[in-house]
Amino acid sequence: MSKLKASLKYFRLTLVFAFVVFLIMLSTMLLTYCGASLLTGLGLLEGGGMARVPLFIFCLTSVAVGTVLAAAFSRKPLRPLRELMAATDRVADGDYSVRLSLKGPEELRTLGEKFNHMVEEIGSVEMLRTDFVNSFSHEFKTPIVSIRGFARALKWEDLTDDERSEYLDIIINESERLSSLAANVLYLSKIENQTILTGKTRFNLSEQLRLVIALLDQKLTAKKLDIVFDNQECYVSGNEEMLRQVWINLLDNAVKFSPEGGQIDVVVQETENGAVVRIRNQGEEIPPETQEHIFDKFYQGDRSHSTEGNGLGLAIVKKIVDLHGGTVSVASSPAGSEFTVAL
Repeated sequence: MSKLKASLKYFRLTLVFAFVVFLIMLSTMLLTYCGASLLTGLGLLEGGGMARVPLFIFCLTSVAVGTVLAAAFSRKPLRPLRELMAATDRVADGDYSVRLSLKGPEELRTLGEKFNHMVEEIGSVEMLRTDFVNSFSHEFKTPIVSIRGFARALKWEDLTDDERSEYLDIIINESERLSSLAANVLYLSKIENQTILTGKTRFNLSEQLRLVIALLDQKLTAKKLDIVFDNQECYVSGNEEMLRQVWINLLDNAVKFSPEGGQIDVVVQETENGAVVRIRNQGEEIPPETQEHIFDKFYQGDRSHSTEGNGLGLAIVKKIVDLHGGTVSVASSPAGSEFTVAL
């Protein structure tokens, strides 16, 4: 149906163009005929023949008149194309604020709308690319600066044992943070280039989630968090190791943004086509503008970067779920946030 509509639109444009050409040719013929009639009346042509004026002069006259008329008549039909070319040049020069308001047939108006949408998308991608570079630089630079600073401080002779131990702990933590960031970048780069899901097996999803919760027990205990696990014994087909990374990242985020003494709900439901997993915490509401980009690489709602993390965990989740043909979404309110994965 969409192909038929597109064909009809192109056919309409063709008719419009053919009609314009027809008008130009008709106008040329009429003007040439009027000119010949005038010359006949003046006696330059006898009996409509070409006694005094050769035929090729009339041919040249017709071509000249047709050229002038085509140039005059084509200015208005071609104006949208000139506007489009000028706007394209501005976009190529990096101006993403340009917008078109084409007038004329429906096809031209649609072209203007499509162009505006394309420029908006390009502008968004460019902004995200800039944010990505800035965030990437910050995330790598910060731990390196900390490691270098505290390593130099360890050379001071007047340090107490407690200070020396504290500085070593900071160096260890920052080294682990840098190592985690590098590992996540490499892992994300690996799965981003992957288009076919490999290593698929059928396994118990509920059991996998129980093991991941046990893996995070130390973090749960440190924040005095309760886990409510409402599940059915559910089996799915997929890459077990990849999906394990999905639950680790989502649950780790739930722990990170939960208030101390709060509760995390994990719900597993079997569906006709697979399974749905919901992970809910009682943290602060995620603003709508953050929700729009929450699955983008290196995006962090906390622009101060005071929150632990590097903005890669949810990007990895999104890519893995996409590879499994599933969807991941977020919903947030003052009562907390919920991530839903449908496989």
